[in-house]
Amino acid sequence: MANSTAGKPQEREFEELVDPYRRELMAHCYRMVGSVHDAEDLVQETYLRAWRSYGGFEGRSSLRTWLYRIATNACLTAIEQRGTRPMPTGLGGPSEEPERPVVAAPEVPWLEPAPDGLLGADPADPASIVAARESTRLAFVAALQHLPARQRVTLILRDVLKWRAAEVAELFGISTAAVNSALQRARAQLEETVPERDNLVEPTDPGQRYLLERYAKAFEEADIEGLLELFKEDAVWEMPPFPQWFRGPGHIARLMKAQCGQRPALFRLLPTGANGQPAYAAYRQGDDGVYRPFQLQVLDVTRGGIQHASVFFDTRLFASFGLPETA
Repeated sequence: MANSTAGKPQEREFEELVDPYRRELMAHCYRMVGSVHDAEDLVQETYLRAWRSYGGFEGRSSLRTWLYRIATNACLTAIEQRGTRPMPTGLGGPSEEPERPVVAAPEVPWLEPAPDGLLGADPADPASIVAARESTRLAFVAALQHLPARQRVTLILRDVLKWRAAEVAELFGISTAAVNSALQRARAQLEETVPERDNLVEPTDPGQRYLLERYAKAFEEADIEGLLELFKEDAVWEMPPFPQWFRGPGHIARLMKAQCGQRPALFRLLPTGANGQPAYAAYRQGDDGVYRPFQLQVLDVTRGGIQHASVFFDTRLFASFGLPETA
């Protein structure tokens, strides 16, 4: 920012005005690009662009709207340059051979989970928390990645941020009719892409807490049969950066028996939260006896059991979640 002494009061004024929007802009950029790390960079870029043009801000729109416009344009450029971030379930059908060694696809820029602190909701407003949770669930963010960039923006601005059609039209320089048409197409594609999540249970539900305690205990004790009692019949297990994914407790059991360590105490699980969903940080014991980061598991829990497990092997995520280096 400005180095001159004369610029300091304006710089302080700018920082005081824009800092309250940082968390919600992070959530917005994350929905757009599907990466916590990229979202952090894009928020920084947004603030830099805003600072450079702050002197010309005339207040014809609110400061919040102005910042969202800058952030959205930065995200559109990033999507054009870097592409989108899928999940394995978005690239093809399930694998029928759990015993075959899985092969990573590190060249794919995979979707990343986001810590719950990224939700951008007002802690004092329960309705805001619920809405933020719904709009950052992994399944929703993954589905957004399959939309063309302009449709993605339109749906987020209209359905998540509740912008008026005229505001979106002004951003893109198009008619409100064109905005409404893009929104209809985006909604239709989203309905086809977002998998069913029947009767999702809120994180505060006592039944969910009990199920999760059973899950963590069974996982740490290598009790595969006990684990599978907790999965629904159509449960999915996917694990970036491996493109292979598996459906049904039978296939998940075969995968674990063939490719995961089966001795008790090999893993330790620490509870955390990601995308408004329950999650576990899994630490694996090394030859020296120390438990180090291994994978981050994000779960969809319904009344009938665990419906979906998204298991991320990118251990860089542990730092983003504020997790310890050992357990």
